[in-house]
Amino acid sequence: MSFRLFVPILAGATLRERLLACIGATIGIALTGAISGLAMGGGPHVALLVAPMGASAVLLFAVPASPLAQPWSIIGGNSISALVGVTVMHFVHDPIFASGLAVALAIAAMSFTRCLHPPGGAAALTAVLGGPAVVSAGFLFPFVPVALNSIILVTLGFLFHRLARRNYPHVAVPAANSHGTADPPAGQRVGFRPEDVDAALTTLDETFDIDRDDLERLLRQVELQAMVRSHRTLLCQDIMSRDVVSVPEQATVDEARQQLLDHNIRTLPVVDAEARLVGAVGLRELTKAVDMVKGVMSRAGTASPNTPAMSLLPVLTDGRSHAVVIVDGERRILGLITQTDLLAAAARVQTADKGLAAA
Repeated sequence: MSFRLFVPILAGATLRERLLACIGATIGIALTGAISGLAMGGGPHVALLVAPMGASAVLLFAVPASPLAQPWSIIGGNSISALVGVTVMHFVHDPIFASGLAVALAIAAMSFTRCLHPPGGAAALTAVLGGPAVVSAGFLFPFVPVALNSIILVTLGFLFHRLARRNYPHVAVPAANSHGTADPPAGQRVGFRPEDVDAALTTLDETFDIDRDDLERLLRQVELQAMVRSHRTLLCQDIMSRDVVSVPEQATVDEARQQLLDHNIRTLPVVDAEARLVGAVGLRELTKAVDMVKGVMSRAGTASPNTPAMSLLPVLTDGRSHAVVIVDGERRILGLITQTDLLAAAARVQTADKGLAAA
């Protein structure tokens, strides 16, 4: 049990993420020092770095989704804190008292300017205890090297995360109503509400290192996973339609539209010459001014026969998709599940659960 003390506590941390963080920090810190030295005339081999940049790099590359690792947090947090530290150093000459006051005022300044960044405390402390080099720099220190280091590091971090296909600066993208109305998406009209998240945070009376919108998104995913687990025995192959109407990609738009109307369906899977799924069309796509289905088809939602049926909820409630095509390993169509199929299955499961509870 004692070894649990050494278990990383970062949720979602994987070996790949940690390796990326190591590579990013290596590149980021090395280039930040070299570019800063070059910019100040010292040459590319003279590293012009302040120690807090090491801590900033940990946040920037290891936890890029953290609110504490966003561009304004790094640049503003380090620079404002360094400015606070230099100011305190000029008015308070007791180094011990000045150290504590500088860090405390840096926290307050970062909080009011919405750029809380833990290394900012180190930047304030460096300004007080940095020695002759900091004293000689005076009020230039918060700008060169602190702000200069921070701006270069953030720029390099942005480029690195783009190449690594990471979302940085991190933006929590809320699910939008695809119908252009004020109603929340269908999947968010049941279960907890945003005000429930706010009430829970107020009750816990703690600060968490996660964006509030990210927290809500995480809780909704947890809610979905719990439901999928409780209904895991209901598989796609149990509820799918097996006599699936499809259309070849070389068919005309008029032929596809007639298929939809004749069978009173909203989605047509599109297949190639070897009967493999290549897309899907509905009346929305068929309104475009083209001749052939191949030119207007959209990407089809797919699943395997052994996929838990309830895991299709996010797709079938996104306001755009009306059906999921069930395919084999070669993308040959085995069946189809519509919104109606899933709703009917959920109703049956609910009825069965109530019957068991009553028994």
